[in-house]
Amino acid sequence: MSVHALTDSWTMTRRELARWQRQPVQLAVGLVFPVMLLLMFGYLVGGGRGVAGDYRDYLIPGMLALTMAFGLEGTMIAVTQDLDKGVIDRFRSMPMANGAVLVGRSAADMLQSVLTLLVLIAVGAALGWRPGGGPAALLGALGLLLLFRFAMLWIGIHLALVAGRPELVQAVQILVWPVGFLSNAFATPGSMPGWLGTAVEWNPLSHTATAVRHLFGVPGAESGHVGWAFLWPLALLAVFFPLAVRRFARLSR
Repeated sequence: MSVHALTDSWTMTRRELARWQRQPVQLAVGLVFPVMLLLMFGYLVGGGRGVAGDYRDYLIPGMLALTMAFGLEGTMIAVTQDLDKGVIDRFRSMPMANGAVLVGRSAADMLQSVLTLLVLIAVGAALGWRPGGGPAALLGALGLLLLFRFAMLWIGIHLALVAGRPELVQAVQILVWPVGFLSNAFATPGSMPGWLGTAVEWNPLSHTATAVRHLFGVPGAESGHVGWAFLWPLALLAVFFPLAVRRFARLSR
């Protein structure tokens, strides 16, 4: 990427960050919602079928992975609003690197994702949870989580460009829920019916959750999922990143 493209992308990133100042409630809700899910499943709903040991050790890494799949609607709505209001058309008429708008939007989302992970880890620590494996394992786990988020983000951007209107985002966002809850975030696949457990094991989110558990030293988390947690997001990016860029390039035609 050229210096010109990087400069334009940073300009668009600052534009998206300025929305945080104008809409702080939306940012706060994005940070509080995963905390509410963590507390609800950890203490109110319960769960942990088939989980040995402290359920928090199993649940919190799963919640970190689940949170990276959720919350895409903010980015999707922002993209469709820019499309609906003609903002992207105006940007495309300017001497700006093609795709800088999308890169800026994704960069802002990734910054919020980092904040979300830090908040959840802090809440987990306040509840008595302590990740094992040391600083290197923690950084590796965060890297896998953010890589998964980046892949999910570009799926969302592509779907937003296809939807084209903010009112259609909610219908598209519903597609994320099966990916999130048909996973091992809350219970082990072995505690589920055979066909369901198999589907859960193949879910990319499950690979990320299990890989994070392994890096955090959770008993029973297999090390082989680390490779899958790296390859699955790359495969999704290889499909949806070019699709989103191609769709964006066709908007003004």
